[in-house]
Amino acid sequence: MNIPKILIVDDEAPARQRLTSLLSDIQTDCPNTVVGEAANAMLAMEQISDLQPDILLLDVQMPGMNGIELAQHLAQHQANVPTPSIIFVTAYDEFAVKAFEVHALDYLMKPVRASRLVDAITRASGKIKDRHTLPATLAGDAACPRRKHFSVLERGRILLVPVSEVLFLKAEQKYVTLHTSQREYLVEESLTSIELELGDVLVRVHRNALVARAAINGVERAVQMVDAEGSNEKASESWQVIVAGCAERLPVSRRQWPVIKSLVRL
Repeated sequence: MNIPKILIVDDEAPARQRLTSLLSDIQTDCPNTVVGEAANAMLAMEQISDLQPDILLLDVQMPGMNGIELAQHLAQHQANVPTPSIIFVTAYDEFAVKAFEVHALDYLMKPVRASRLVDAITRASGKIKDRHTLPATLAGDAACPRRKHFSVLERGRILLVPVSEVLFLKAEQKYVTLHTSQREYLVEESLTSIELELGDVLVRVHRNALVARAAINGVERAVQMVDAEGSNEKASESWQVIVAGCAERLPVSRRQWPVIKSLVRL
């Protein structure tokens, strides 16, 4: 069993002490080792290099470099050091969206409940186990893990939607709508940025839509009437994607048709 090594990063000494005590209290249900504490981001970076913690319990608001900036720095510049899983622990809820944009594992509000901390560390421990069992050739990818969830701000709450549950995303006016088999969500990201990150999971079928590759059940012909010369109309054939568990059909553009055709192997 790999017991996670934890580094606590908070500019307030009482807050660090409370987390240390709480981690001691949950040892039976959630074994852990506190390997160090840091009062600011610069000290944290030094300790991350030296101690190589598995988990950061990270405050957001700190003097100098804040927690969000530290998380961004680790993802971009710590290529030779395994990036720890980041669990934000903060008194401010307004940074939650930014936190999940930098691939935070969780976002805990102070005062932290023991059950929430146990849950967050348990999930982080699962990622640590996966990282230790990856082949050496994939270790670099594990250091900067790709997101597994979309973070959605809805009525003052942050909802996490697993990437594995996404059927398709569709751009409509200035919004992008994410669709699952259960419901739809509004996300504040562009299709282009999502495609760049998750292009091996989602495929573009049209300039306004991405579809989960695993959810494509096939294609079917569609006929629509288009304007011709004068007041006449003529029939034009195209293709639409059949998405698993979804009645809606998504049009395939001519540009993307060769890609979609290769996936369904007509």
